[in-house]
Amino acid sequence: MVRLNITLPEDIARRLRSKPNRSRFIAEVLRERFEQEERERLKRLLIEGYRQRAREVEEIERDWGPIEVGDWD
Repeated sequence: MVRLNITLPEDIARRLRSKPNRSRFIAEVLRERFEQEERERLKRLLIEGYRQRAREVEEIERDWGPIEVGDWD
């Protein structure tokens, strides 16, 4: 565990005072936020991967689409 000294807006500090274990509450909230940010990052990577793959498929279809099996004889 690490001890931190942080500054919070008054309204948030007021609400935090009502929590019985403030350190655990803050840690849980931050953990949830970090996990959410990581899920969003992974989602962006997946979306970009799908878009890139779609571009590759379009390029392959453009290059090879006109060729038909009957033309190989």
